[in-house]
Formats: sequence, structure tokens, C-alpha cells
Amino acid sequence: MRSEPGSRVGDSGGEVAERVRQVIGAAGVSQREFARRIVMDPSKLSRSLSGVRRFTVAELARIADTADVDARWLLGSRTDASAKSPAVRRDRTAAVAAPEGGRPLQIVRETVRLIAERGFHAVRVADIAEACATSTAAVHYHFPGRDELLKAAVRWCMDEDTARRAARIADAGDAADELRKLIELQTPYTEQQRWQWSVWLDLWAEAARSTAVGRLHIAYYRQWRATVADVLRRGVGQGVFRPTTDPDADALRLTALIDGLATQVLAAAPGAGTGTSPEDMQAALVAYVDATLSVPRPFPKD
Repeated sequence: MRSEPGSRVGDSGGEVAERVRQVIGAAGVSQREFARRIVMDPSKLSRSLSGVRRFTVAELARIADTADVDARWLLGSRTDASAKSPAVRRDRTAAVAAPEGGRPLQIVRETVRLIAERGFHAVRVADIAEACATSTAAVHYHFPGRDELLKAAVRWCMDEDTARRAARIADAGDAADELRKLIELQTPYTEQQRWQWSVWLDLWAEAARSTAVGRLHIAYYRQWRATVADVLRRGVGQGVFRPTTDPDADALRLTALIDGLATQVLAAAPGAGTGTSPEDMQAALVAYVDATLSVPRPFPKD
């Protein structure tokens, strides 16, 4: 792959797409999960596999690195029998172990970490390369431009957040319990949770200036509000939320309240004793849910 990373690869016969399908099959995961691993929009992967869209050099580089196959095999530039199967791994000349999840995910994870620490506009590609113990050329090989790297970071944060929510509510007793768990997950108690919110705040600001990131931002919030609305809808059916609840409208109000309170929490130093604390945030959210959504429960009799 000596072409520019952002250039598209010709595939008039569909051979490249077929090789990528073989790689996905060998990985034993769904197409959506594979897209997550290579930090690629699932719809773009689907269109590329169907021949409607051509893969870029950088996308094939990420596929090769993540699946540990020879990039030249993906392009069909090697014809020897040993290179015809994705089960045949690339020769490794370095003794250094590959980063967990492959180089593309490492680059994205380190990008997100640096954004949380410094803010997006203070992070240079050279900083990311240093954090990954690689070169700036290697970063550009997988993500040709800064904009593409930012979009990948946003998508990775979205996927991670969605996975955390699913895991958190998996053992919930009812819809009311699900909503409580979601509120706890969104309240920045821990350093990790503050870190995640710091990234989101920086990406929100960038979304306001970038059409591409803005579209991802809209997609994420549509998904997040739909999750909350579904919980409210189930709660009405279970009798734990009021029949007058409007799931979509109430989900919009509740998620907006979560965002506003979390911003106030992050503005205060942890443990400073001033400003809005995580405990204040959770108490306010629970009070809002009890006052506007939950079915009133009678006081227990003595």
C-alpha cells in the first residue's frame, strides 16, 4: 500500500471486498463488531463490502493490522499459496508485542486519553505517536488526517458508552431499576467517569464547528435518548412510571438535565466542598424522576 492513505482502492471485480469478507469470517464476529474493532462506520463497511463504496488505503491498513493479515494479500498483490488465506498471519520482524486490539485501536484510545487530559486542539499527531511508541507516519497510515482521527475517537467513545450502558442494566430488576442504574452510570463519581465526561465536553464543542462530527453527535444522542425512552416505555407497561409519561419528550428532558448537571460537577474540583457534587447531581436526578415520572407510592403504615 504505497498510495496515499486517504485514496480509494480500485476493486472493479470485487476481489478486495471478498478478501475482507474472508477476514471478517475468520475473526468469527459480526460485521458490526468488526467495524467497531477497525474504528469504521458500520454503514461504510457494509457499502464497501457490497461494492457501492470503495475502501480507502487507510481502512484496509486498519483491517490488515487488526486482523493481523498481510495488507498486500488484501490487495491481491501476493499470489503465492501461503498468502491466500486470512489465517496466514503477517511476518513479524520486531520482537515488540502488538498493542492490545491492534494499532488502530491503540491510536484511538491514546487520542481519547490525550483529549481528556489536554483538550482536542492541544493534542498533536506527534503526541499521539509518542504515546503509542510509534511514528507520525504510522498514525497517518491508519488515519490520514486529523479530522478522520477525531471522527474515529468520537465513534469509539460512542461504542464504549453504549457497551457500558448495556452491561450496567443487564441485571436490572425492572424499568425503574434500569433508570437508576443509567443515572448512576452517567454521574461522574470516579476519575474514569470524569475522564469520560471531559472527553464528551470537548467533543461537543468540536461538534458545533464540524459538520462530520456533528452528524456523529446527533446519531449518538438519538441512540442515547431512544435507550432512555425505551426504559420509560417499559416502565409505563410495568406500572412503575406514570401512564401520562411521554417517553420521547421525557427522555429529551431527562438527558438534557443529566448533561447540564454533569457539566456543573466537572466545573468543581473533586472533593473541594464547593459547587455541584456528584451526590448533588444524583439526588437532583432521582428527585426529578420521583416528582415527574415515578408512580407515587403510599407511605408505609406504622
